[in-house]
Amino acid sequence: MEVSENLSDKAKYDFVLVEQAKNGSQAAFGELMERYRESIYFMMFKMVKNQDDADDLTIEAFGKAFSRLEQYSPSFAFSTWLFKIASNNCIDFMRKKRVKVTSMDTGYTTSSGEVIYFDAKSYGQDPEEAMVYNQKVKHMRNLVEKLKPRYRELVELRYFEELSYEEIAESLNLPLGTVKAQLFRARDYLAVLMENTKDTI
Repeated sequence: MEVSENLSDKAKYDFVLVEQAKNGSQAAFGELMERYRESIYFMMFKMVKNQDDADDLTIEAFGKAFSRLEQYSPSFAFSTWLFKIASNNCIDFMRKKRVKVTSMDTGYTTSSGEVIYFDAKSYGQDPEEAMVYNQKVKHMRNLVEKLKPRYRELVELRYFEELSYEEIAESLNLPLGTVKAQLFRARDYLAVLMENTKDTI
């Protein structure tokens, strides 16, 4: 794939990182996040005027971009492509007045618009609800077991042990950006697994 000669040196380096990320380099995912996380966050904050929403939307933007790297064309800068994804996602959010997916609790929105929940908490159900809930939790844990070991460990630490990103990074001796990038990918894998098996739960 040819890189446009009009790209800056920074954009050309981003392209190198993108190619490495497409080949599975978690360090490349982490570095791309570190390079643009702050800029994306401030753009989101300027649009939604809320810190929590801006943080959530920043995470979503990277998650969507990382899952679509095959669609990126080096005829223009990666940063331009990333900011367009972030901006469009934020506009969608403001239209719908809700966050689509940032955690196990809020759920994953499929391409068809259906929300699949990762709910792993109990809120005092009646016996029938408790039985259904327990079946879903069991199913969720079975799906987590199907993840690659490094993703499974991250999901268990984040959502079952409820550690913060910082605590996970310290525990596993990994850069914070790498932890977040790998969790993005783990959530994508889980969402696909859940979508493919949703008729069984």
